[in-house]
Amino acid sequence: MSLDRKTELKKAYKEIKSDMGVYQIRNQINGKVLISSALDINARFNRERFILQIGVHTNKELLKDWNEYGEDKFLFEILDILEPDEEHQHNYRRELKLLEELWLDKLQPYGEKGYHKKVGGKEQ
Repeated sequence: MSLDRKTELKKAYKEIKSDMGVYQIRNQINGKVLISSALDINARFNRERFILQIGVHTNKELLKDWNEYGEDKFLFEILDILEPDEEHQHNYRRELKLLEELWLDKLQPYGEKGYHKKVGGKEQ
């Protein structure tokens, strides 16, 4: 492959915009959800699926249900997209965290409704 072609491909790759936003992993059997955010949702879906498949997900309750019910009983869904602002520099991680907190507040995925825990009055 020529150097010009490699340079062209690298430039094209860097211009690809990934969806960033808030997503949920939803158990179709009991309705529980895990909500999180990512700078690249599609890459995060792949990562979440992989770590669940190999059995090392940090959320043990989600992992237990994944193993019990099977991968086909879980949906990976985008809840909200954060549009990039080309004109200004932003701290997208901070904005995503705030957006995630809004969704956690709205859906209250604790106890029977989700895979999140409230520890000392603080949500996790």
